[in-house]
Amino acid sequence: MPLEDAHGRLVSDLRVSVTDRCNFRCRYCMPAEGMPWIPREEILSFEEIERLVRMLVGLGVRDVRLTGGEPLVRREFPALVGRLRAIDGIEDLSLTTNGYLLGAQAADLVAAGIDRVNVSIDSLARGRFFEITRRDALDRVMAGLDAIASFPQVSPVKVNAVPMPGFGRDDVLRFCALARERGFQVRFIEFMPLDGDRSWRSEEVLTGAEVRTMIEEVHPLAERPREPHSTARVFDFADGRGEIGFVNPVSEPFCADCNRLRLTADGKLRTCLFSLHETDLRDPLRAGADDAELGRIVRDAVWRKELKHRIDEPGFRPPARTMSAIGG
Repeated sequence: MPLEDAHGRLVSDLRVSVTDRCNFRCRYCMPAEGMPWIPREEILSFEEIERLVRMLVGLGVRDVRLTGGEPLVRREFPALVGRLRAIDGIEDLSLTTNGYLLGAQAADLVAAGIDRVNVSIDSLARGRFFEITRRDALDRVMAGLDAIASFPQVSPVKVNAVPMPGFGRDDVLRFCALARERGFQVRFIEFMPLDGDRSWRSEEVLTGAEVRTMIEEVHPLAERPREPHSTARVFDFADGRGEIGFVNPVSEPFCADCNRLRLTADGKLRTCLFSLHETDLRDPLRAGADDAELGRIVRDAVWRKELKHRIDEPGFRPPARTMSAIGG
């Protein structure tokens, strides 16, 4: 039986966080100081991640994305990619990274079998990049992006950008140039209430529609049909030079056909990015539960998957975990 929730949605996409640690301190994700890290003994081992992913693939998961924190800070991370690549039934194995360590690991990741890579870059202006990430690292991130793009078998390479307060037309057009000149799909992702400083305000969200308006003042766009379960609305530049995407969870929620689960670095299953409740898989796994028992736990959690995230609705509460502790 496929994994199905009470609203008739089939679940086939899994996001796996391998660590809550990160070498950046992005304002929409983490506080500048004082982040309480998950104790190392509570983090899933590679063997445990492989076991849980294999079990979930047996239940119908087909796409697996590895996230963090920053996944490349996890020691010997390409070895985990190789373990998961060997699981029969995974159709797409991808990675989201901030790119800082990507140059050094790109060849090993490709050899291990990664299919696709998303690199998070929130500004292409050095000073603005530092302001957002609290790290002077844009040149190194761009070198990592170039490194992974040199492998044609990794396709597409996407660039994720979160427009923060102060993000303007010049920022937008720099990303358009990157998409048009280098062939990357740049995706603008709306700022969500998962920031470590808990300073999110709906009025500060630069919506996808507003970014699109800035682009179309210079570059007309033509929308593609939306693929089922896609988080992004994808547009081609009307002259055929490149593509751009908009992920609009605040202004245009895509909950109706959500097919995603999240596994945190400490082994908690989350059925929505904004879940207020989690389902523990680590402790039953370490207590000796077999795959059938773990599968029953997963099916029960999936059946109770939230109808929608309810961002900015009356009574909305953000989860206790910030983005880095959940996994992107």
